[in-house]
Amino acid sequence: MEQKWDRFQGIAAAIGLLILIFDSSCALEGARLGLERCMKTVIPSLFPFFVLSMVLINSPWKKVPFPLGIIGKGLGIPDNAVFILIPSLLGGYPVGAKCVADLYHKQQIDRKNAERLLAFSSNVGPSFLFGMVSGFFPGISMIWLLWFIHLLSAVLTSAAIPFEKPVHQVNPLPQKPDDTSIIWSAAKSMCLVCCWVMLFCMILGFCETWFLWMLPEWMQTLFAGILELTNGCFELSKISDLKLRFIICSCMLALGGICVLFQTASVTKGLPLGCYIKGKLAQTMFSFLLSCTVMMEKGLYFAAWIPILLFLFRKKKKRYSNPEILPV
Repeated sequence: MEQKWDRFQGIAAAIGLLILIFDSSCALEGARLGLERCMKTVIPSLFPFFVLSMVLINSPWKKVPFPLGIIGKGLGIPDNAVFILIPSLLGGYPVGAKCVADLYHKQQIDRKNAERLLAFSSNVGPSFLFGMVSGFFPGISMIWLLWFIHLLSAVLTSAAIPFEKPVHQVNPLPQKPDDTSIIWSAAKSMCLVCCWVMLFCMILGFCETWFLWMLPEWMQTLFAGILELTNGCFELSKISDLKLRFIICSCMLALGGICVLFQTASVTKGLPLGCYIKGKLAQTMFSFLLSCTVMMEKGLYFAAWIPILLFLFRKKKKRYSNPEILPV
């Protein structure tokens, strides 16, 4: 299986080189557009959260604040990981996922909890929503509604995924890094994110040149959002129907896109992403149902599916007596 994957990568790389040679102007335009969006949108909205989230994770907190403790227990988050709620709700993709990986590698949480937290702890940030998406909707109230649906769908996803609480939990005290290492780690993560954004801007540019123009405008927007979230949001103006625009935007925000998936893989080395992918698909489904409930005249019929889906996905919580061996 590994040999087949290596062969596929080699063939894909060879095809990519030929494409760059025969259509270099499209590649250059895509790279320029990706770099421009990184400088104007991605870096200003993500880099401060990368730095502050690392400071938060490495701070020696002795007591969990009351509101975070209550919310964390409701979502099944271990007490020593409840602080990821702040970057996961405010930081944007993939800050929350990086915080989960940092806690795992620092032996603050075990592997099972880390995989579960990845499913719902990485979300779009308010700076992205109110800074960029707001321009495509007539009122700020719709942006607040989008964010509420996004967060509610993440909560529903956490409720649909059972959590396992270890009886014995090892919580070594984190070693606080110096300021230079925090900045360096944040800059490294930021560079990885920007490289993925540029690459997917190039891929989307080729798709738009070759075949994407043949699809309906709403399908063009959805396709762009599935590939790369920022580009998909820039295409929202193509959809004239406001209700359809709202529903598609809500689904794109919940899914994150393939580019965010690769960004998450870059900052979560050592953790499998199977549960993350399932969580994003579940969150997208909940966002679709909630958006239809709000936007469509007969949307209330969709709301009836939410408790049914929760019942289907819900499993009995388990406890295991042997704590998992944590990474060194």
